[in-house]
Amino acid sequence: MNAGDTIAAIATPPGEGAIALIRLSGPDTPAIIQKIFKPAGKPPAPRIATLGTIHDSGEPLDEVLTTTFRAPSSFTGEDVAEIACHGGMLLAAQILKLVLRHGARAAEPGEFSQRAFINGKMDLTRAEAVMDIIRARTPLALRAAALQLEGRLGDGILALRDQVLSTVAHLEAWIDFPEEDIDPASGMALLDQIQSMLDGIDSLLATADEGRVLREGVRVAIVGLPNAGKSSLLNRLLGMERAIVSDIPGTTRDTIEETACLHGILFRLTDTAGLRETSDPVEKEGVARTTRALQQADLVLHVIDATLPAEPPSHAEREILVANKADLLTLESSIPVRAIRVSSRTGEGFEHLVNAMLETAGLSHLTASPTLAAINSRHQALLEKAASALRHATTLLESNSPAELAAVELRAALDALGQIVGSTDTEDILGEIFSRFCIGK
Repeated sequence: MNAGDTIAAIATPPGEGAIALIRLSGPDTPAIIQKIFKPAGKPPAPRIATLGTIHDSGEPLDEVLTTTFRAPSSFTGEDVAEIACHGGMLLAAQILKLVLRHGARAAEPGEFSQRAFINGKMDLTRAEAVMDIIRARTPLALRAAALQLEGRLGDGILALRDQVLSTVAHLEAWIDFPEEDIDPASGMALLDQIQSMLDGIDSLLATADEGRVLREGVRVAIVGLPNAGKSSLLNRLLGMERAIVSDIPGTTRDTIEETACLHGILFRLTDTAGLRETSDPVEKEGVARTTRALQQADLVLHVIDATLPAEPPSHAEREILVANKADLLTLESSIPVRAIRVSSRTGEGFEHLVNAMLETAGLSHLTASPTLAAINSRHQALLEKAASALRHATTLLESNSPAELAAVELRAALDALGQIVGSTDTEDILGEIFSRFCIGK
């Protein structure tokens, strides 16, 4: 990538639609627009959508609305233009081709957002939030991403970094200028400062699982004996007939995976083959896949037939015992006390089941939380690195080791926190983050 180039891309998804958007950013943007766009009235003014026609070699291509943004008051911090034409893959592609012919080059994935970061329009946490907003599949995930885009996470990280910076600067000043009678803030005062930083980092790290759940969802395995009603349970949770339901045991031979948004949380539901001994090679493979689904699951719904004698209890972690076919119960039926009674046919007990799923997964508080933490795996790794360095600094100070060694550890913590927001970025970090973006963003 060359930051001095003018880049262009189609910023809307492929396919037919009412409108398609072509975006340009870079120093040649005004000149390109002037060459290809003829306004119907006054020339385009910044931030005002202007009606006009796109021309190619004097021939009109389409009537469009063009909006320009002058640097630095734009998303990327550069001169930007957005051409809104009629939707359609061919038309948008022709306008993009025209723009490229007049001096722009095709943008790489995430290059617009990367330029916004490079030009100081956002830090890395906000840049990552842009993609989280695009990919959000539940209201809670969208709210968490919006809060991150607003700067909640970045501001918190910067506040922690400022604390570390202040501490290491004071310590290094004491080391470098002993004649200045600088208070080293040693002993309990310095240790208390470091502990305060550790508490802030630990509070963010405690939300790592929540961040993963908001982005990826809760992995749920639906297991049980054949004909217990697992597929019926899946269909009821999804609100549609996704899995084949039959009275014949062993109907489900393979795992069926679908997603459902329940109380704002994404659940990745996996209907599995019935667990039983079998000589059928196809069904045996289905049982093997059930075992793998169990190993990968965050939550297990163990489905039993409420009309049959109770099965031996299972003590698997994060497991909910679901007694299905509750509408067929007789007085002689025996159900374990801890089981949740449901009927996939009538919907009885399903609100109770969903609440139990949220509680067992430790997510009940998220649905009412006004501020959602959404740290991702990159943030988690760097926060753990910073916490480790701070703990090493504490150990060195408590053992009366040379202050220079503690300062080195504080510097390492400072660097790790800086990498989260991008204040000490490297090409590798930027390449990894922005390569996951879509074209045009």
